[in-house]
Amino acid sequence: MADSSDRPLVPVNIRDLSPYVAGKTITEVEEEYQPPQISKLASNENRLGCSPNVKHEVVKAMQEIQDYPDPISRQLREVLAEQNNVQPDNIMIAAGSESVIANICRTFFLNHEEAITADATFVGFFVQANIRGISISKVPVTDDYRFDLEAMADCIGDRTKMIYIANPNNPTGTYITDSEFERFMRKVPSDVLVVMDEAYYEYAKEVADYPHSLDYDYENVITLRTFSKAYGLAGFRIGYAIASEKIISEMMKTKLTFEPTTPAQAAALAALGDQQFLKKTKDVVEEGKNRLYQFFEKHNVNYVPSISNSVMMIFPDEQEAIDFTQAMLEEGVILRRINAFGLPNCVRITIGRKKEMKHFEHSFEKVMNV
Repeated sequence: MADSSDRPLVPVNIRDLSPYVAGKTITEVEEEYQPPQISKLASNENRLGCSPNVKHEVVKAMQEIQDYPDPISRQLREVLAEQNNVQPDNIMIAAGSESVIANICRTFFLNHEEAITADATFVGFFVQANIRGISISKVPVTDDYRFDLEAMADCIGDRTKMIYIANPNNPTGTYITDSEFERFMRKVPSDVLVVMDEAYYEYAKEVADYPHSLDYDYENVITLRTFSKAYGLAGFRIGYAIASEKIISEMMKTKLTFEPTTPAQAAALAALGDQQFLKKTKDVVEEGKNRLYQFFEKHNVNYVPSISNSVMMIFPDEQEAIDFTQAMLEEGVILRRINAFGLPNCVRITIGRKKEMKHFEHSFEKVMNV
């Protein structure tokens, strides 16, 4: 056999990747700490669960599990198209919006092309871009933890292929306004893609100056949405992209053929049909945020107001964030340190049900001795 020792098994961009480390599961916390109560407030899931209609439809869908799923999610695309005033050919469904990001990275980038985003945003984008060996220009967020669109526009060059904006941003919960978005888009060349990740759209859409990306006629904008957050379907992995027919037709060529699964498609359809449950979810989150703001003000906690379903705490340094998160974990409150998102001195709290937020407050006061 010829000697091939000089040829690496794994490309450098993959070798140098750090594996994604998720927060601890409820089972892990039970086994390690045996707390009397566990509140999982780490991953921005819907702590109310999902619509009861979902479970009924998923059971029905399981009767077809021996068959491959509809590869183009025909029925779901039709419903989403009607709700968003677009055509089905403007929509691609995938196994979560992170799968859509991966699709974008493999569909549109040439070897020398680059992406621009903030230095403190959704870690999933960085992972997928790095897998493809895409160079990323990371622009610091503003002092109030928002995307600095002016600085990002100044970074656009001949090699720029895509700009990624999470709106609202994850993990900060901040957002760009409609006037800022319009001003920014006037500076973006038409051959540069702008990906608007609207994972938390359902929580944000009623904010007066929030820019609904689908209301604009930009051929180079790709809007991402998901069923993992407000709809409570994180375990099914289902999300979608909305863009021009030209863009979607190219993305359909490179998507994984049979994604998402049949039960996931059924779950998404059932969730879309239960707007009452969605309203209940939004009401619980809004009430929980207001209660948390008051609690933080009472205890002089540094935090960032949010239009998503989480709130970010700011600590003086990384070690304090580490110590706080660990101490809360031992009390059964699972929070998310967001060092992987570029904010090592910050901690993100998902807004949960009333009993979970009371658990957070009680544990906070015990841990902080206040």
